[in-house]
Amino acid sequence: MLPTESKSNMSRLGFNIVGGTDQQYVSNDSGIFVSRIKENGAAALDGRLQEGDKILSVNGQDLKNLLHQDAVDLFRNAGYAVSLRVQHRLQVQNGPIGPQGEGEPSGIPITMVLVPVCALTVVAAWAFMRYRQRL
Repeated sequence: MLPTESKSNMSRLGFNIVGGTDQQYVSNDSGIFVSRIKENGAAALDGRLQEGDKILSVNGQDLKNLLHQDAVDLFRNAGYAVSLRVQHRLQVQNGPIGPQGEGEPSGIPITMVLVPVCALTVVAAWAFMRYRQRL
């Protein structure tokens, strides 16, 4: 089943959402994600919310393990002063853009980059020392 995008009830906030326990948008993550920011809407004018962001809570109410419609209802009943706790998506240069899971590494693990760089540094230092000894 493809995720359903909710928009009509989100129009005053200026963004659409996808996700939920019944309509996972991201593999192994049943969170609620921003699918679209409406041009000139409240979210666009505020500038902090971005497409792909994971919404963790609305007015202090956690969005974990909610059905999509239950999350929609929370936004619908949020009132005019809405406070969101958001996890911004991870942006990777020259690669896919996707949400970063809570406490989960995403993209290339740092050890996959640091280990080869450290190894090359050690080899370069050793080669330089050997070269200096021959002079």
